[in-house]
Amino acid sequence: MKNGTGVSKDKLEKLLWSVALPGFGQLLNKRYVKGIVLIILEFVVNVMANFNQLIILSFNGKIEETINQTNYLWLMFYPCLYFFAIWDAYKDADGENKPYSFLPFVFSAYFVTVGLIFSPTFTFMGKLIGPIWLPIIFLPIGIGIGFIIKWILLKITNN
Repeated sequence: MKNGTGVSKDKLEKLLWSVALPGFGQLLNKRYVKGIVLIILEFVVNVMANFNQLIILSFNGKIEETINQTNYLWLMFYPCLYFFAIWDAYKDADGENKPYSFLPFVFSAYFVTVGLIFSPTFTFMGKLIGPIWLPIIFLPIGIGIGFIIKWILLKITNN
């Protein structure tokens, strides 16, 4: 059953479970090996990057401490892993693959990574944003650019 946006409830459910934890959407899609691999990768990268501690520190406003405790070499893997898992669960949910549907996910991963790269030094009104908040701020930019490029490519290929 499709909702007003043309996305089936089943597809949305699997996408949202993958947002909650990469790999869950794959398990719901009966892609068990892929799901388990993604869950294991999620835990390895999360632990090696100290990600949960960074989230706690950021939510408590301890941005400089967050920057000091960030393992950037590991955390750089997270955006691609995360958005790949979401896209993969979404794509496999009902077998329908629209052209260029991957672009918003790819550009989200790219811009979140760029936000992470600049997070130790980027300030707004003299305040550090940090490795949790700056990538989140960059996310809508990536989504928007991904949708714009998808729209342009669809216009070009349909003409």
